[in-house]
Amino acid sequence: MRACQTLIVVLTLPAAALAQSSTDQARAIAGDPPSASQRLTLADLPRPTGKATALFDGRSLTGWQPWLGYADPAVTYRGDPGSKPIGTGRDTSGDFAVRRTDGAPAIWIKGQTWGSLVQRDDLRDYHLRLQYKWGAKTWPPRIGQPPNNGLLYHTHGTPGDVFGTWQPSVEFEIMKGSTGMAVTVGTRVRARTTVAFDPSLIAPHLRFRVGGRPIDMVNGTATWNVEAATDAERPIGQWNTLDLYVLGDRAIHVVNGVPVADVRDLATIAQDGTRQPLTHGQIQLQSEGAETWFRAITVEPIRTLPRVMVAD
Repeated sequence: MRACQTLIVVLTLPAAALAQSSTDQARAIAGDPPSASQRLTLADLPRPTGKATALFDGRSLTGWQPWLGYADPAVTYRGDPGSKPIGTGRDTSGDFAVRRTDGAPAIWIKGQTWGSLVQRDDLRDYHLRLQYKWGAKTWPPRIGQPPNNGLLYHTHGTPGDVFGTWQPSVEFEIMKGSTGMAVTVGTRVRARTTVAFDPSLIAPHLRFRVGGRPIDMVNGTATWNVEAATDAERPIGQWNTLDLYVLGDRAIHVVNGVPVADVRDLATIAQDGTRQPLTHGQIQLQSEGAETWFRAITVEPIRTLPRVMVAD
């Protein structure tokens, strides 16, 4: 019953937003700030039920399909960008490539033109692990902002359907200070989680919290993203390890061994308005304004999820 009430509140917020500040909205959604931050740990790590598969062969981008958005990324979020996305209409070897760094091959993403590399496999019930680090370059319109990228999972639908640049999906955010944040990518994608109001954050001021208030994440509203429980990322220039555990319509985001988000009831909204479970799809590695390196990308099947626990 409480989940249904939460959904109604979320869907009526845009009208109320005319009379409320973003902090007032967040306080209404999540309540007062928690008295202390949470230190989270993982328990009951699942055993793989099959062999791990490498999604990057170390030599080429075989198995990955590039897609590029607009030539000028600054128009991406406009209602009428005034141009068409690039898509697959040009050579993308200057945007995505396999290059050597730290003595080994890795996937290099330039980041200047926004888009993504889409992995071809339709994945379900898995543990995905990868390593990433930031490069030296950032590009307009994100000069001076935290370097930004993302691991998008349960990818489905049409290339470029979201802002001409990405496919509908759920995002494991990769952004300096916010890695592990959960984002719904596309207006028909949904996810539920539990949150607390954190006034130290920019809007929407919501942070993942075990035992927090349940919300439904809806793109374009005051619940479009939920910040990671904590910043577990290493300094720029160092490699980070991300673990994504997905089972059916649930997912857990882990950064350098620290669980930072737990989302559930992943779904799409059908044309008739019904909620349909979202349980599988491809992954995308984003290009969104920052040079980024990826390596050691593997996936293995699982039948259970780990538990996210509050440490003593």
